[in-house]
Amino acid sequence: MKVKNSVIAVENLDESAKFYTEILGLEEVRKFSPRPGLTIAFYKDEGEATIELIEGEEGKKGIYMVGIEVDDMDAEIAKLKNKGVVLTRGPFGEPGGPKIAFLDGPDGVEIELIEP
Repeated sequence: MKVKNSVIAVENLDESAKFYTEILGLEEVRKFSPRPGLTIAFYKDEGEATIELIEGEEGKKGIYMVGIEVDDMDAEIAKLKNKGVVLTRGPFGEPGGPKIAFLDGPDGVEIELIEP
């Protein structure tokens, strides 16, 4: 089983999109409005999985965490700190296991960075 996407209901798509593109470096791959008042945009990096942001979905609110795999935790943290990001926890991990770190994203979503 592979994770294909994480869906996040957002209040302001443009503001959230800035975080995922400018801070995390994801690329917007598709954006559309299936009906008036509803906009959906997909973002991805090197893998197949996408993050789907939805604005205007009544009765839906957020997701609490998105896990993002990174090749080099130290390099990724350095890039994020240069952009003003402060980690909320980590990095930490057990010897021989994955290294993880956390930061806060927009709309109350916690971002988990994972180095396998």
